[in-house]
Amino acid sequence: MRPGIHPAYRPVVFRDKAGGLAFLTRSTVTGTATVEWEDGNTYPVIDVEISSASHPFYTGKSRVLDTAGRVERFQRRYGTAHS
Repeated sequence: MRPGIHPAYRPVVFRDKAGGLAFLTRSTVTGTATVEWEDGNTYPVIDVEISSASHPFYTGKSRVLDTAGRVERFQRRYGTAHS
């Protein structure tokens, strides 16, 4: 690799806001927030909305969606199409 053209590759903590999972890995992503990790060191932390701890595909839990309400709202707005 040519020096000076690549971003810094360093330890970063990714934290799932919904599932409570946090893991330490290496990345080039930058963040302003920091967290003290289990080893006593302070690392930048990146909050993510979804990870393997909270995604329904990985957890095996389905989420309830209000599909009936969405369909009714659509029909009220746009009516039903009759052929």
